[in-house]
Amino acid sequence: MSSNPSGVFDPFNHAQFKTNFRKNDYPVLVLNADYMPLSYFPLSLWSWQDAIKAVYLQRVVVLSTYDEYVHSPNMEMRIPSVISLKEYVKQDRSLAFTRFNLFLRDGFSCVYCGSKKDLTFDHVIPRSMGGKTNWENIVTACSKCNAKKGGRTPEQANMPIPYRPQRPSLYAIQETGRRFPPNYLHETWLDWLYWDIELDE
Repeated sequence: MSSNPSGVFDPFNHAQFKTNFRKNDYPVLVLNADYMPLSYFPLSLWSWQDAIKAVYLQRVVVLSTYDEYVHSPNMEMRIPSVISLKEYVKQDRSLAFTRFNLFLRDGFSCVYCGSKKDLTFDHVIPRSMGGKTNWENIVTACSKCNAKKGGRTPEQANMPIPYRPQRPSLYAIQETGRRFPPNYLHETWLDWLYWDIELDE
């Protein structure tokens, strides 16, 4: 039934954050004890089964619910739509150096031309010149710019970078993630999310 049969919830295990929910799957928004999402990107969502287990174990508070109910021989309760942890979890984990996080840091755009198509990554200082594969020397680039730059530095290729690449903080990467809201947002979540999008008039 549950995607976490051990019953041990790791709020920062992104493998437990679901990203492929459909409208009728009843995903549950998970907030920290300060009522802020544990993660904006991916959005911190649990399955309703995991959320109900957390309610039963008294680890969370239900803030909002769906209209639908779940039944068992001994209980009936509305399916939670928003829950918050009872104990605050400090966000002090390190940020993994992955292709996805690199693209997110750079706003899913080529740093050279701004294109959002055919993205790959580029060594600012080419490996042939001793360039390393790390946050400070890797940037997002479209395939066209990557090929144009070739084995040269940005200065040699006359392709300046608008900012110096660096390792982003977890806070910074989550702030960037707010620019990319998921396709599905349930109405009960909106009071708890602060996306950088225009509000409907």
